[in-house]
Amino acid sequence: MTAFVSHTTIDCRNAYELSEWWKQVLGYVDVAGDPNLPGHEECMIVDPESGHRLLFIEVPDEKSGKNRLHLDLAPRSGTRDDQLVQLLGLGATEVADLRGKYGPGTGWVVLADPEGNEFCILRSEAERAAAPVS
Repeated sequence: MTAFVSHTTIDCRNAYELSEWWKQVLGYVDVAGDPNLPGHEECMIVDPESGHRLLFIEVPDEKSGKNRLHLDLAPRSGTRDDQLVQLLGLGATEVADLRGKYGPGTGWVVLADPEGNEFCILRSEAERAAAPVS
């Protein structure tokens, strides 16, 4: 018997505000018939293309230490560096710049969302196809 991932849950201080931020980043939307509103302690958003869901749940504890699980994002269009500029403009914080780690045109950038949850921005599929790592 096997299982499947129903959704990914992110603990946070403000479920509504963080879900709204991630909707801008990912292009996700509220679940049909279940809109997220200010004050909601749980907010689910969904990718209209794939159906992947993220659930934001308010918890009393502060984030401490590095995430043991994180999201790796790749641009749907454009480049990693274009996406990086957009994410920083939305309020992400740069944690580590690992571009070029495996040679020119490779690598990723580690960022944090407004509540400090780390995630990475990778090269787009087009960038990886144009300059594969050997």
